[in-house]
Amino acid sequence: MKHDFQYISKNDPAVKEAYANLVNMQYELQNVLRGTFTFQFTPVGSYKRNMITRDVKSNVGFDFDFNIEVNDDGLTAAQTKMKLQEAMNRVVTKYGYDHPENSTRVLTIKKKDRKNCQIIHSCDFAIVNNYVDDDGNECQEYIRFNKKNNTYSWCEQPDGYYMLPDKIEWVKQNGLWTDVRNLYLDLKNKNDNPDVHSRTIFAITVHQICQKNGFFDE
Repeated sequence: MKHDFQYISKNDPAVKEAYANLVNMQYELQNVLRGTFTFQFTPVGSYKRNMITRDVKSNVGFDFDFNIEVNDDGLTAAQTKMKLQEAMNRVVTKYGYDHPENSTRVLTIKKKDRKNCQIIHSCDFAIVNNYVDDDGNECQEYIRFNKKNNTYSWCEQPDGYYMLPDKIEWVKQNGLWTDVRNLYLDLKNKNDNPDVHSRTIFAITVHQICQKNGFFDE
């Protein structure tokens, strides 16, 4: 197996320090962007669920996920993501990170130990917009970057995103959370696609556990 991901507690000193720096960095980003747009940030994914992993077999450290929720709607999707990336270019290096990498769904920053050619940790930022539709349903869209056409657009989250909270609750009620943790590690260890991030693997994990144990039969 190419990877050997293992869990690391969110209370580990290295994780706590990295998280605190990321929060402070985003406060600074808010100040830099205040004249352009305002935003809120929320930790999601592995940190929120205390399912942070570290690959002890490779040079890739643990990772974080944040949602950036934009409060203003005066800019296009392209302008919003590019302005955020520009602000990150100004701020993140102060905290020891490389300039952000722009992928399909997220901006990624990495802190590296260059002497030992290692990634200490990384963080993915997805730009999202939460809204209520005409039927009163809570919805979310995200900025998607089409690399092939070099275009940006707001895209609705897939159906699986909206079912995820219900699936998680069902899994916990049925005593299957250990199964989720075990399968999540297994899928992360098998994943060789750098564009498939932790939050996607988690959603796939929960779906498979639900499918296997009868969630869709009820």
